[in-house]
Amino acid sequence: MATVLALSPQLRLPRRAMRLLLAVTLGYVALWATGALGILALSYWAREETPPPPGTRTMQGIHHFQPVDTEGKLWRGAAPSPGGYRELARLGFTTVVDLRAEDLSAAQLAAPRRAGLDVVRLPIRDGQTPTPAQVGWFLDVVASAGGPVFVHCGAGVGRTGTMAAAYLVRTGEASSARAVRRNLAVGPPSIEQIYYALSLGPGPGRPEQPPLPVIAVSRLVDAPRRMLSWF
Repeated sequence: MATVLALSPQLRLPRRAMRLLLAVTLGYVALWATGALGILALSYWAREETPPPPGTRTMQGIHHFQPVDTEGKLWRGAAPSPGGYRELARLGFTTVVDLRAEDLSAAQLAAPRRAGLDVVRLPIRDGQTPTPAQVGWFLDVVASAGGPVFVHCGAGVGRTGTMAAAYLVRTGEASSARAVRRNLAVGPPSIEQIYYALSLGPGPGRPEQPPLPVIAVSRLVDAPRRMLSWF
């Protein structure tokens, strides 16, 4: 006679718990799809409708290299390669502002100084926004630099765009809506970064920080991308 093995009641998940787990999973997938695909669609639209700033060009060793302001005082892009840092120095750049909060190797930290550039580190976590103190410090760095300043994070999209937006709005070069549109044309930022940039205003006033519900939704939507970046 065959023996039928059955799980004990203690090892079985109640149907109600299984349904709840399924509902939570499906809800998260729907939230992620709506948020991530919505931002990707906005980014595609902005890229098609927004011409790159005058002076934008291909830069060896730096992706997304373009000017932020009309005077060419501030430029933005992705984290440069060692050759990219040397090219910045050759073009007369004096200062690099690194927004990465990731653990960087000694070689990565030393690369800009080896190229003869001054380095300012203002670490911001991936997908998040700067503090008012960081924005103030950044504005002081750009104003006091002896030459053009280059700001970057990892990909040169979210954190870089957020700081560039703060600079443009605080200096009166662009409205918050225009700054967000320019950022979306470069690549898709996080929801909280979009909210933060849209809330910026001119002058030295403290920009509004995203409320907790916006932060929670943003980080849930952004979680798969950040987890993939660890590999």
